[in-house]
Amino acid sequence: RQPIAGGPTLLRDGIALRKVADVEGGSIRLARSPADGNLYILNAAQGLYRVTLGPPGAVAKLAESTAIFTDAVPSGMAFAPDGALFVVGNRKAGTTRTQALVRKGTPGGGGFSWQTFAATGSYPLSNTPFDHLFNGIAVSPDGKYVFLNSGSRTDHGEVEANGAAFPNTREVPVTSAIFRLPADASNLRLPNNEQALQPYLFADGTRNSYDLEFAPNGDLFAGDNGPDADYPDELNWLREGRHYGFPWRFGSQDNPQQLASYDASKDKRLQPDFTAVQIGAYRNDPTFPKPPGAFTDPVVNHGPAAVQFRSDDGQAHDAAKEGTTLTTFTPHRSPLGLVFATDPKLPESLRGSGDTLSAFMLSWGAAGGTLTDKGQDLLHLTLTKAGDNYSATAEQIARDFKNPIDAVMIENRLYVLEFSNNSALWELTFT
Repeated sequence: RQPIAGGPTLLRDGIALRKVADVEGGSIRLARSPADGNLYILNAAQGLYRVTLGPPGAVAKLAESTAIFTDAVPSGMAFAPDGALFVVGNRKAGTTRTQALVRKGTPGGGGFSWQTFAATGSYPLSNTPFDHLFNGIAVSPDGKYVFLNSGSRTDHGEVEANGAAFPNTREVPVTSAIFRLPADASNLRLPNNEQALQPYLFADGTRNSYDLEFAPNGDLFAGDNGPDADYPDELNWLREGRHYGFPWRFGSQDNPQQLASYDASKDKRLQPDFTAVQIGAYRNDPTFPKPPGAFTDPVVNHGPAAVQFRSDDGQAHDAAKEGTTLTTFTPHRSPLGLVFATDPKLPESLRGSGDTLSAFMLSWGAAGGTLTDKGQDLLHLTLTKAGDNYSATAEQIARDFKNPIDAVMIENRLYVLEFSNNSALWELTFT
């Protein structure tokens, strides 16, 4: 466990750490091409890079972001089994609305040729930090479908009118959901219309499933960010036709704003350094919509890591130390970079077998609040089927990353991409 200046702190024996390369701040995605075996980095401002793993490693510019989108900001990417690259972006549509685009890159000649795969209709911005837009994307293992995350436009289902532009507007049909699109489509249109979206709606009630990932058994998982209050972040097993609770529930706890008796001044889960609290978005809300039906719970976490929570009395607790569980993670960790581990080169304790899945997950890091579990770390998750869901144990493997945002697993090597300035692409080799 030799430390590297400015690098993460390793918390387990048998890990070799290497800095592959320095990367530009604002790098948001890391993915591996099944066609050429290379890693690729997507930078929201700069574009697409190809990584030489080395040693020594190097990062080479492949395409400007404007070569992919003329007027959209990239936010996600995923490779198909045939090496095609799908890139998600968002662009302003006028001053108060937004539109999502997905471009498909066909590999050839050392780069990609681009065409429009899908586009949404325009839909209302809230003009707050809660405009999560479209970002997470994954291609099914058989290459037939593209799964696409649309984040919420609210923090917790409150009215976000964008001044007076959209009176009484909360979520709209095209937000807070997971869509499934045929991978062979071209110029597919997704209007902001509930009926028109039905053929493509895979799952509903997700707040912001930024990172979608298929497990080796074909199950689709995603982390989900909780609101600006001390409610858990989630890991969900995403299934067709299920509703995951947003905005009526966070983890397995009810959103109190839907209750006629709600008084924000007495809500001990509100912390003053969060935007939604500062702008008064938590309030008595008599017109909060009724729940649409049954919800599917997140994965249950037994710990020992990432299971801090705040109770109704405002006190901080550790679920594992108190002999209970959490659905799923400490509030505000922002789970990202989910990958599954199966390679026989991995230590037996770090790879799945049978009905047990082994995974690694990063944490961007807490946005604020007073809980001591601030994330910016790497967890190892062991996931086991439990009834109609999964349960997990979580172990902290490394900490002190600089806003880690994405990861790729190659055999027994985990590659971790950081977002912040003066950050890096790290290689962790498990022996």
